[in-house]
Amino acid sequence: MNNPLALVLDDEPDIRELLNITLARMNIQCKTAQNLTEAKALLKKHHFDICLTDLQLPDGTGLELVEHIQKTNPCIPTAVITAFGSMETAIEALKLGAFDFVTKPVDLTVLKKLVSAAIHVNDSTFSPNQRNRDQLLGESTLMREVRSKIAQLARSQAPVFIGGESGTGKELVAKLIHEKGPRAKQNFVPINCGAIPDELLESELFGHIKGSFTGAIADKQGLFRQADGGTIFLDEIADLPLHMQVKLLRAVQEKTIRPIGADKEISVDIRILSASHQNLSDQVQRGAFRQDLYYRINVIEISLPSLRERKSDIPQLVTHLLKKNATNLRVGVKKLSPSALNALSSYHYPGNVRELENILERACALSNDTLITENDLYLPKENSRVTSPVGLANQQPISSLEGYIDDVERDAIMRALEKTRWNKTAAAKELGITFRALRYRLEKLNIA
Repeated sequence: MNNPLALVLDDEPDIRELLNITLARMNIQCKTAQNLTEAKALLKKHHFDICLTDLQLPDGTGLELVEHIQKTNPCIPTAVITAFGSMETAIEALKLGAFDFVTKPVDLTVLKKLVSAAIHVNDSTFSPNQRNRDQLLGESTLMREVRSKIAQLARSQAPVFIGGESGTGKELVAKLIHEKGPRAKQNFVPINCGAIPDELLESELFGHIKGSFTGAIADKQGLFRQADGGTIFLDEIADLPLHMQVKLLRAVQEKTIRPIGADKEISVDIRILSASHQNLSDQVQRGAFRQDLYYRINVIEISLPSLRERKSDIPQLVTHLLKKNATNLRVGVKKLSPSALNALSSYHYPGNVRELENILERACALSNDTLITENDLYLPKENSRVTSPVGLANQQPISSLEGYIDDVERDAIMRALEKTRWNKTAAAKELGITFRALRYRLEKLNIA
């Protein structure tokens, strides 16, 4: 197998020499150019595995080269070298399709990690399975577009923001972006920003040093360091308090973190994916989310459709979920009657795919037959306060106090979940209880 070939474009001879030596030590051959014209000529003559380009060139910009490569040979991962303080230009390069960026003065350790990841993108020995239709179900046009975008985003290291209502599968999409990319063999670390108390967030994310505060009886690594080399997924990022948004901004921008009590910063090599069911742009306008952080994490956005927008996918989803439920319970696969399938296809799904899964799990548990009927689904009625399979306890005779209380509690929780589109963090706030308390009640009342 031939050694990889790199194109290095920089008008400074010292930088070209430094990059040439560094890549040679990684067994990567180099062709160098000092301007855009030379680089384009070399691209016509050779098949490159990676391109490193400065942003400021004598006859153009690195952005022009990124655009040129995206049009002529998009398989070449292109990384840009930016001057300190040129973050806006680096972000523009990522939006145009650049693989990643590195700042001057070049940190060789950071550069080597970047180059290794870029080489893996087209490495046939790495070659992660690019098919995702078996993991992200749906043959609607909208879902085909989502799958196509996942494959495209997996080749980049740009921060991605995943938007969509609760229950649409944002964490699944984030995991697929990770698994289809060059970091697939490293950790994927998901975290729900709204499920951690504000006072613990900094320690959970960045870690702490033993003795740095009361209760810090040992060093704690933190989730960012657990994700080093891999991907961190910040779910419900809109729930981050403003003081943590400032600290996260530095971590995203400088690729460094400082554990609580530490006297120096630590470099981390991670890809950042984030998500929220809230409209971040609206949050910025309200002053609840920092605009500078918004621009850093929202370099590329992917929006997931609601289940209401892709109802043609419901039969396929139902088949898959019934098989999954049967496997989990080690029982035979149940089927839906035509009227039950029709009812599911007509329902409005405030909780999207997650709610569909919950409905089917409940129906399988309550149905005594292999055929699930419409009555077994207990779908919430429009404009009705009855949102649980039992219904409000005061609509039927009270057989026991405990059962009565459970029915009322279940109804209140279901209404809160529907109101918040099945966002459990928001539902807990709506109910005035902690996330942990809600999770306990969901398990107790068998609400998935």
